[in-house]
Amino acid sequence: MRAVEVPEDDLIPEADRVEGAPHPRETPVLIGHPEAEQAFLDAFNSGRLHHGWLISGPQGVGKATFAWQIAKFLLSQPLDDDGGLFGAPPPPTSLRTAPDHPVAQQVIALSEPGLFLLRRGWNDKTKKLKSMITVDEVRKLHGFFGMSAVDGRRRVVIVDAADEMNVQAANAILKMLEEPPARTTILLIAHQPSRLLPTIRSRCRELRLRPLEAGDMSAALYQAGAEPEDEATALATLSGGSVGGAMRLIRLDGLKLYEQLITLMGTMPRLDHGAAIKLADHLAARGNEAKLELFETLLDLALARMARQGSIGMAAALPATGHESQVFDKLAPDPWAARKWADNAQDLLARFRHGRAVNLDPSALILDTLFRMNSTAAGGA
Repeated sequence: MRAVEVPEDDLIPEADRVEGAPHPRETPVLIGHPEAEQAFLDAFNSGRLHHGWLISGPQGVGKATFAWQIAKFLLSQPLDDDGGLFGAPPPPTSLRTAPDHPVAQQVIALSEPGLFLLRRGWNDKTKKLKSMITVDEVRKLHGFFGMSAVDGRRRVVIVDAADEMNVQAANAILKMLEEPPARTTILLIAHQPSRLLPTIRSRCRELRLRPLEAGDMSAALYQAGAEPEDEATALATLSGGSVGGAMRLIRLDGLKLYEQLITLMGTMPRLDHGAAIKLADHLAARGNEAKLELFETLLDLALARMARQGSIGMAAALPATGHESQVFDKLAPDPWAARKWADNAQDLLARFRHGRAVNLDPSALILDTLFRMNSTAAGGA
């Protein structure tokens, strides 16, 4: 899909847009990945820029923001510069492009002729995004290369996300990586690079982005329009260092939901039935489907963190709540108890996911899960 093909009336959703936050191409500053930025700058300044780059890492840590920063940077740099009368300019020390630069404005508007955005297409029949990037989308690259060849400028292709390509699309991209068009840089964003063809990975230089720590998370959330205040540590912990995940937690009041879950676990093996029913009814209410999905994520996280603490015998350096470690110590005081919780967690989560898949009553499903956890706690008491 050419970058200039903007959906009419912006009705087509963008899979990488987090609700309540600016799109990655609109984000002015990349936060938290200085090593990756410097590695790309070193390659650029050496004059030996690789044609294919694999930007990998957990979902929501800034991979798309990084790719868009690179695109703006490359398209705003002169292709060749002999220095003229005043000598060559100093090598750039940052990927940041001024927001008022014409290229930056064109990229944000998806009107930059040197940029091609390859992503999942729109299905007019289902009125949804396609589940995969198909070879038909990749074939549009041929027209892009033909039309953009006349001006002799740099060209950038962003594949978002590369692990969403089907086999035919992946093979078509592989051919381009094997025979790259002149003056072209291909940026492949991958949440799970192991799903890519080994031949694609071998023809790209990989830049792996790591989860954000609390300080960077706070700065990134402020830039996204959120105000984490003193919650940045908990948000970084529960989101796995993902800004997208942290925004989801903020939007759905996830820190409070996790606190409620840990508090309920703290009453086991004498589960507070009243509080359990109240939470179940709240999550089962109409319009709370996203919160129910988040509860599943937080439940998985809580069980994993508890099993880990019991196994290694010490609390996590970054607790998600003030009394989390005490609750975990009570329920999983030793490696034996931790192993029991880890084994039971697989069954608990499988039952919960199956119940959601077959549309069981959400309230009953949550209560069943909590009662089973209570039984596990009673067996270990």
